[in-house]
Amino acid sequence: MEVIYLLIPLSLLLVGLIIWIFIWAIRSGQFDDLEGPAHQILMDDDSPQVEPDSDEKTEENNSRARE
Repeated sequence: MEVIYLLIPLSLLLVGLIIWIFIWAIRSGQFDDLEGPAHQILMDDDSPQVEPDSDEKTEENNSRARE
């Protein structure tokens, strides 16, 4: 029965911490857009933009300089 004097304050402290974390999450915008990331997965770009490697850029610049 004496353990309840320890468990009640610990549980209240834990509940307070959970409420504080929840309020922090709301204020920091964690719940602003719940559907946006799910839609971004579906909106896939069909033509990915691939940049040439640095070796290809160097060869291209050298060929232009020779002309």
